[in-house]
This record gives sequence, C-alpha cells and structure tokens, in this order.
Amino acid sequence: MNVLRPLALLVGLAAVGYGGTIAAGAAVGMHGNDLAHLTALILPALAVTVLATAIAWLAFARTSIRVSTAAVAVVGAVVGLANLVALSSLMIVSGHDATLMAVLLVYASAAGIGAALALGRARARAIDRLAHAARELGTGNLSTRVGPLDAGAELESLARTIDEMAERIQEATAKEREVEARRRDLMTALSHDLRTPLASLRAMAEAVDDGVVDDAPTLRRYSSEMRRSVMQLVTMVDDLFELAQVDSRAIDAETRRAKLEEVVGSVLDAVEVQAQAKELVVRADLGEERDTPCSPHLARVLQNLVANAVRHTPADGTVLIQAVRRPGELEVAVEDTGEGIAPQDLPRIFEPFYRADPARSGGGAGLGLTLSKRIVEALGGCLDVRTAHTGTRFSVRLPLE
Repeated sequence: MNVLRPLALLVGLAAVGYGGTIAAGAAVGMHGNDLAHLTALILPALAVTVLATAIAWLAFARTSIRVSTAAVAVVGAVVGLANLVALSSLMIVSGHDATLMAVLLVYASAAGIGAALALGRARARAIDRLAHAARELGTGNLSTRVGPLDAGAELESLARTIDEMAERIQEATAKEREVEARRRDLMTALSHDLRTPLASLRAMAEAVDDGVVDDAPTLRRYSSEMRRSVMQLVTMVDDLFELAQVDSRAIDAETRRAKLEEVVGSVLDAVEVQAQAKELVVRADLGEERDTPCSPHLARVLQNLVANAVRHTPADGTVLIQAVRRPGELEVAVEDTGEGIAPQDLPRIFEPFYRADPARSGGGAGLGLTLSKRIVEALGGCLDVRTAHTGTRFSVRLPLE
C-alpha cells in the first residue's frame, strides 16, 4: 500500500503532463496524424518515466535523504536520455544533434545531481541536529535546544516545536523540583518543631505517672505547661491544615464576602487580651474603606500579622491597621512600633518555620507569615514588608472586585 500510493500519484501527474502536451500541440496547430504521432512518442516516454521512478522508489525508499535526493536527479537524467535515444532512433533528431543534446543533457544532469546532493546534505545535517536534540532530551538534558536550522519550513517548524516542548518540560520540571524541595524543607522543619512540645508533654506525663511529682502546686504547673504544649500542637496542626487548603486552591471556590470593618473588628477582638496585658494600643483607621467587601480569609491574614505585631512590640507601643484605596486595588497595612526585623533575615521571613527573624520566633507554630502570604497570593494579591529599627509595616494589596 505504501508503494502503490506514490506510484498512483506519479501516474496521475504523468497523465496530466500528457494531457497538457496534447493540448499544447493542438494549440500550435497540430491535428489528426500529428497528434497521433505525438501520442505515440509520449506514451513510451511515460512508460519509461513510471518504470524508472518505480525502480528508484523500491531501491532508494529506505536510504538517506542525500541518496534519495540524488536519486531523483538521476531519474530525471535517465528519463531525459531515454527520450533522446527514442527520438534519435525514430530519426526525428539527427545523430549530430542527438550527440550535442546528449552532452548538454549529461552536463545538466551532473549539475542537477550536484545540487541534489548539496541540498540533501543540508537536510541531513538538519535532521542530525534534530535527532541529537531528541537524544539529549531523552537523557534528561532539558537545556538542549535545536535552534534555527535554515533547512526549509517543515524542518524549521519541527525544530520550533521541539524547542517549545523542551522549554515547557524544563519549566514543569523546575516547578516540580521546587515544590519537592519545599515539601522536604517543610517536613524537616515540622519534624523539628514537633519535637519540643511532644518532648515536654512526654517528660511531664512520665513525671506525673511515675509519682515524681505529687504536690498540688507542681501538678497545677505541669497541667498548665501540658495545656500550653497541646495548644501549640493544635495551632501547628490548624496552620498546616489551612496551608494545605490554600495549596489545593480551595480559596478559589470561596464566594462569601464580608465588610472590611467586620473583618478587622474580629481581629481586634482576638488580640484584645494580649494587647491589654502589654498595655499596647491596637487600633484601626479604615476611613472610607470600612464598607469595602473582601474575602473572610483576610481575617486570618490580619490576625497573624497583628498577633506578630503585638508579640514583638514593647509595652506602651502602638499597633495600627490602616486601609487605603489605590487604583484597582485595596491596601490594608499593619504597622507597629516594635523591634523591627534584621536586614539579613528579611528575605526569608515568609519561609515555613524560619526562626532567625524576631517576627518568626516565639510561641507560635512558625507558619503564620507563610500562611498569610499563601492566602494573599491565592486571593490574587501580594504581601510586602518594610522594616526599620523602630517598627515594621506589612502591606496586604488585594485587587478590587
């Protein structure tokens, strides 16, 4: 079937050529016997052409591009010489003229074969580059690119397709490796942070169980410490659960909306006790944006930021929540008069469990800022931070609906 289709195409094209030749003969005034004689000359030439092409197809179908391209030129030369021999044998062309035409035809055939070899070599080099790139990609070298080939539209299109595919695979692999690295770091940090409260619970439980402590004051102190450790574990588990929800894009399905004033009010209520214990002033200045609709998830973000600010602001300090409308976005900022963040720690404060920065240390689970950033990004916004020796300002920028 693979052989019949090209041969059928060849016969069809030859038949079209035959028809065109007869039409051209009729157009120049050939009639009757002349057309019959022309047909008698063309039909053997047609048979020779089909036969030569069929032989070339069978002989060179599986050869290289250079050989098969040269074979096409050879077929043209053979057909031309055969036609010339036929014309000479029929005495339509004199021997002298036939010799002269044969010399010219041989020269033209040599030039055609040379051009075919040169073209085939260029195509072969291009295909070699494509094959090399494919092999390199197969071995995992995703930085390999084919680049421009200068070898025709079809091969250029194939090269661009391979390069685009390699680019997409490289980007996907880089993202996968980044996610895997973050997962490993998260699991390592989580294992480390779980040890402290679990070790504390175990030690105190064994002390009580073994009767090492049995007086009421010590038992009450142990009970309080155990409760603190349990609450630390609960907070960590809650943060991890919400972090997983953010990673699974559960926020995308959120349709509820709340007024900014209500969201900020719930945050102020949540930190009221801690603020009063440190004699801090925690207030909000929402201005005309108090009725702006926003996602209820913003409450968790602001609660984490305000709780950090309260934890790291000295007594008699101030924590301020401000809201400002900017072109196309709403900015909600949490600013404090606390101890600030060291410049060397600033680039890493949003990493899970990062503890070197003052804003990430203390009794929390170490996921507050990470979770806040993930939530803000899931809402289509961004979370920025600026710090000085006398305070820190976290800015949440969200697109307006």
